[in-house]
Amino acid sequence: MKLGTGLFTCQRRPDDDRTTTEIYDEMLELGRTIDEAGLDSMWVSEHHFTEDEYLPGTMPSLSALAAQTENVELGTCIALAPLYDGVRLAEDAATVDHVSHDRLTLGLAIGSNPSEFEAFGVPIEERADRLADQVKLLRAAWSEGPLDYDSEFHDIDPSVNVTPKPVDEDVPIMLGGAAKPAVRRAAREADAWCAPSKLSIGGLKKRVEDIRNVRDEEDVDGDFEVYIIKHGFVADSKEEAWNKMKPGYFYIQRRYAELFSGEDVDELPEERKEELKKQAIYGTPEQVVERLEKYRDALGDDVHVIFRTYHPGIGTETMKECIQRLGSEVAPELR
Repeated sequence: MKLGTGLFTCQRRPDDDRTTTEIYDEMLELGRTIDEAGLDSMWVSEHHFTEDEYLPGTMPSLSALAAQTENVELGTCIALAPLYDGVRLAEDAATVDHVSHDRLTLGLAIGSNPSEFEAFGVPIEERADRLADQVKLLRAAWSEGPLDYDSEFHDIDPSVNVTPKPVDEDVPIMLGGAAKPAVRRAAREADAWCAPSKLSIGGLKKRVEDIRNVRDEEDVDGDFEVYIIKHGFVADSKEEAWNKMKPGYFYIQRRYAELFSGEDVDELPEERKEELKKQAIYGTPEQVVERLEKYRDALGDDVHVIFRTYHPGIGTETMKECIQRLGSEVAPELR
């Protein structure tokens, strides 16, 4: 079982008086800590035009993190595929792949915030088709020779030859989503699937079995990796871990509620807070291992957990200590 962390969102809470530069410096410091701790992966996330400056630039951020690290897998979780020019994304991803010495995984999803689509001039009703088109375009752009692909949404000169190509002529593509069409799209077209944090073990198991059946029935070649997102934290006790993560965790969830609904959310309902608390995995290293082992038992040894320990505004040293303990006390018990 692999264990990664993130997701770097670089949001500034209202009670955080740091500059944007200082928050980005924190991301780089935490990135170095993740690499030194021996964790398997680190991830950045993407949204646009938010009051709290949610990270918009995934490729520049990963390039900076690549320069600060040596071994850890770097990835987007998730890049909003319909909002990108596909050729430029192919170029940028290949560049990051070289800067990082072949450590990039490109996570993509359809997006859901209507205001982002409106601002970029992309019809939101086309988002699923645009994602599928982007995956095909990226594969074509990274293959040898000119970009021989007739994109439905991008006017591309067929003589264009995207350079550089990625290190191994390809970058692993991970697709997100919980709905059946999204899961089966990942099974057919991607190298990995990323499960959202809200899914239960039973829900995850059902979808993983569906992925394996689709790939087997349709004779899809190649390795396939399953990533699951869980929010959590490690400390000396369950109470301490929860109290440390709670302010940043609830802040993130409140902001997501605003992004997805398009309405202001001053406070999460109490029943939603209880639901979120139940979904999170927190406590001593032993307690966290015990919870994560249940996912390994249900899904298999090859599952890759993206354990979200980046909770905005809770303190750099607090998050560094958690990351270090993940590396020294949690990850070894899962491998």
